[in-house]
This record gives sequence, C-alpha cells and structure tokens, in this order.
Amino acid sequence: MDTDRTAGAANNAAGKVENAFGSATGDPAEETSGLERQAAGTVQNMYGQAKDAARDTSGSASNAAKKALDSGNDFLQEKGRAIATMVHEQPLGSLVVAGVSGFMLALVLNRPRDIHHYHEH
Repeated sequence: MDTDRTAGAANNAAGKVENAFGSATGDPAEETSGLERQAAGTVQNMYGQAKDAARDTSGSASNAAKKALDSGNDFLQEKGRAIATMVHEQPLGSLVVAGVSGFMLALVLNRPRDIHHYHEH
C-alpha cells in the first residue's frame, strides 16, 4: 500500500475530527480548517490509490501511467488547494453548494426506474 494512501486517510480522518470539534465549539475557522484537511487527505489518498494501480501494470504502460499520474496529481493538488481556499474564504456559500449538490445527486440516484420503458403495441 502506498504511503500517500495511508497519509491521505489519516489526514481525512483528522480533518473530520477537526471539523466536528469546530462545529461543536462554534469555531468556524476550525470547521473550515477541518474541511480543508479532509479535502487534501482525500486527494492524497486518491493519488496513492492511483499509484498503487500504476505499480500493478507492467512495462511501458506503467511508465506512461506514472507520468500521467504525476501530472494528474499536480492538477488534483492545484484544484484541491483552490477548493480549500474557496471553502476557507466562503464557508457558508461552500456549504450551501455542497448541500444542493448532495440533494441533487440523491434525487438522481433515488429516482424511480421505469422498467416498462418500451411499451408493446
């Protein structure tokens, strides 16, 4: 298991604790810091998983995958920092966006499926 996966999972867990502590104490800075740490941990864990997958491949495909992962990691870290900054600067707006996104995703995932889509005539 890649060390990025372990460190990412630890940062994610610590971020959850930090966020919960900030919420319990009414400290928005602590809550935001926890969310930032969670986001960074998630990105780091995903990167570690991708590196593990790349190690499982062989030959030149492995080298190409590692290069792609490195550039993808740079992209993810940059976007993770941008998200963390946005959450830090606008915690309430970020919370609203996350809530609406989660609600919309729940609607899509829980919509009734029409098993009789095509009617025979």
